[in-house]
Amino acid sequence: MLFKQQALLRQKLFVLGSLAIGSVLYLVARVGTLDRLQPICPIESKFSTPEPEQIPLRTLQFKRGMLHELQRSNVTKEQIRPHTLVQQLPRAIIIGVRKGGTRALLEMLNLHPAVVKASQEIHFFDNDKNYARGIEWYREKMPFSFPHQITIEKSPAYFITEEVPERIFKMNSSIKLLIIVREPITRAVSDYTQVLEGKERKNKTYHKFEKLAVNSNTCEVNTKYKAVRTSIYTKHLERWLKYFPVEQFHIVDGDRLITDPLPELQLVEHFLNLPSRISQYNLYFNVTRGFYCLRFNFVFSKCLAGSKGRIHPDVDSAVVTKLQKFFHPFNQKFYQITGRTFSWP
Repeated sequence: MLFKQQALLRQKLFVLGSLAIGSVLYLVARVGTLDRLQPICPIESKFSTPEPEQIPLRTLQFKRGMLHELQRSNVTKEQIRPHTLVQQLPRAIIIGVRKGGTRALLEMLNLHPAVVKASQEIHFFDNDKNYARGIEWYREKMPFSFPHQITIEKSPAYFITEEVPERIFKMNSSIKLLIIVREPITRAVSDYTQVLEGKERKNKTYHKFEKLAVNSNTCEVNTKYKAVRTSIYTKHLERWLKYFPVEQFHIVDGDRLITDPLPELQLVEHFLNLPSRISQYNLYFNVTRGFYCLRFNFVFSKCLAGSKGRIHPDVDSAVVTKLQKFFHPFNQKFYQITGRTFSWP
């Protein structure tokens, strides 16, 4: 009888121990998410919710403390290893395109519990000085994550920099590459608007978009102007295809990500072989900002920086028509290569 009671007690202790470890691991995973959130935008609702107290979360120290507690218990090394925090090289990179929506895409993918993002643009592969520092320097710039999670970084300059495809190939020839694009003229004007704002902030003058986009001597489209050149997507993609098969690229519709983000995010989840976890609950339209914001839970939400969604200057219709004719053959080739068609004029 005593033996049966002891066996029953051991069984209960085992169940309670398993539940305790499971709870700890859940907290470890979620705190990492909470720590990167800021209650920037209020969730629009007819119910007013009091603002939560701002509790300082020291994520890394907390996680290490929890792991230390696990190690002190009778958990085996094999059981601990999958829950050990590491700095992993990215298994997917958002390589472009500038002003295509790279920041929005990264932040939205960060809603997924299996995705961990590098907060800053690393510029490892497109910057010779950074690249000379070596792959371990690059790894140390990555966030801490669990082995089952995917680390993603974004640096839009990668797409248009000649040396980058070969450098990324040398790091990981099977890496997944994300390219988010917008209608080429819209993207070029957005690019111009960002530069213009920076000039005005420094009280500097800047040419009108029309003068930069069209050569005044030849009246032809000025392909030396970077904003125009970046929008010739197929030219840059062809350079990447010398190193990676087209199957390793996924093209994201940046215009659709603004108006209806969930379908685009679900396509990316499938491309990255992730279970579908991002839902409509995680995305809500903020009328004041004019675009979708992110909802992580009933307390925390996040909108992109106020610099997103700048008002574009009006562009002369004759210049727009000229640019449409110029980009059309490049767009058609881009559709053919990628297998994805857009309703660009």
